[in-house]
Amino acid sequence: MKMLLTGASGMVGWHLKKILISKYDVLAPSREELNLLDNEATYSYIQKYKPNWIIHLASVVGGISANINNPVKFLIENVKINTNVIDAAFKLQVPYFLNFASSCMYPANRETLSENDLLTGELEPTNEGYALSKILSTKLCETISEKNGFFYKTIVPTNLYGPYDHFEESRSHLIPAIIKKMHDAKLENKKNVSIWGTGNARREFLYVEDLISFVFIAIEKIKILPAWINVGLGKDYSVREYYECVSDVVGYKPLFEYDLTKPEGMKMKKLNIQKALDLGWKPTTSLREGIEKTYHYYLSVFSKEEVL
Repeated sequence: MKMLLTGASGMVGWHLKKILISKYDVLAPSREELNLLDNEATYSYIQKYKPNWIIHLASVVGGISANINNPVKFLIENVKINTNVIDAAFKLQVPYFLNFASSCMYPANRETLSENDLLTGELEPTNEGYALSKILSTKLCETISEKNGFFYKTIVPTNLYGPYDHFEESRSHLIPAIIKKMHDAKLENKKNVSIWGTGNARREFLYVEDLISFVFIAIEKIKILPAWINVGLGKDYSVREYYECVSDVVGYKPLFEYDLTKPEGMKMKKLNIQKALDLGWKPTTSLREGIEKTYHYYLSVFSKEEVL
């Protein structure tokens, strides 16, 4: 079986590729080899290599700050990437397509988000552009799957973290951003560390290898998957608790200051993962264990300190 993996250089793509290549004939083009913003190039690549499967991870991503500063870029470029890949796959009769969306496509400020919540309320303004692009790709895949012989399904992961994540300020999400901030504070012996907002906003984060374990269940059971399915930890923590856990792992205890002038996004965000659990999957990595593994990776790649 020949499989095309887009976004193979990203965190999820890197972890997925290293297992896929032991099982399948995998195409994993770099950005230089295939520009997914180019409709013609995308079509020609799929036409040339004729994959049976496509796993679509590629997207333009970033944290709250990046989304706020570049809303047009996040919407337009992600819509182009998604429609180019999905449209080419459909026109060229690729039968199996596993799309990746994001939990930000669900309405803001719901305590627990189920698959049925899609398109039932307003989106979180801080990443609306990215969310709209994911809604479009999800519904496009659903529409295609209504045709006989096509199985285009969408995985909706919660926030993710782990080795090979982005740690630079302009692109990082919460946990890698905290790891870098706390590590730098330790090196600089800072007495205070600033937290955006009140620290009370709650977020769910899943360790990347737990998501990968679900992907292989999805590949095996794609014909019976719902149009989109949530994959998460099933538990959330406050932003303050994430800072405290990273502080313990890094081994540095500064005073936390709360910057109420900064946005903190949705007050709470947790996925209902019952449909994933019903398929026989469950997450196995604790928050502490996941952060320890991620910090080890950070030290090995970005720090001159000896890895602990």
